[in-house]
Amino acid sequence: TLLEAETETDRYISWPGQALAYMSGQREIEILRRRLEERDGDRFDLKAFHDAVLGHGSLPLATLRHELPGWVRPSSAEA
Repeated sequence: TLLEAETETDRYISWPGQALAYMSGQREIEILRRRLEERDGDRFDLKAFHDAVLGHGSLPLATLRHELPGWVRPSSAEA
């Protein structure tokens, strides 16, 4: 709608770095996910990955990048 377009335009004008930060974070998480999917193959658990990312709280992406490669999905007994 026109109102939504105006609201988004105002947001980008008043906070120009937000969209860039959002997209940078999205891309970084997608890269981490892809690496772990490749490493774990069929054992990769998307829900457990999301829980691991969110479980770290609000972290700089560089810190999250160092935390997740050692992440091992919980076994079915632990889940």
